[in-house]
Amino acid sequence: MLSKMVRALALGAGLAVLAGCVADAPTLVPIALTDPPLNPPGIAHNICTRDGNFMYREARKQYELRAQMGRYPIDLANEEQQATAAAHRQYVTCISSQGYRAYDR
Repeated sequence: MLSKMVRALALGAGLAVLAGCVADAPTLVPIALTDPPLNPPGIAHNICTRDGNFMYREARKQYELRAQMGRYPIDLANEEQQATAAAHRQYVTCISSQGYRAYDR
């Protein structure tokens, strides 16, 4: 009986690792072993990806507003770079507040 449970657990862990490889998501490692993370890795990744996407849209909007107020033309490459950086910062902040550290593959 115990052997079947161990096999099932090993199979489940292997499938979880393979699913993470296919999904192209960063590897999430808990920050502290004594204090468990707030949510499971998949849920935390989804929550923080939504936060990052919102920050991306907001950063683009803010860049366009600053360009209008300063009356200078919008540089699309600079706008994209700033929006991507803001989204990444938001994702890293969110994932660490969930109790994880993200490592890109």
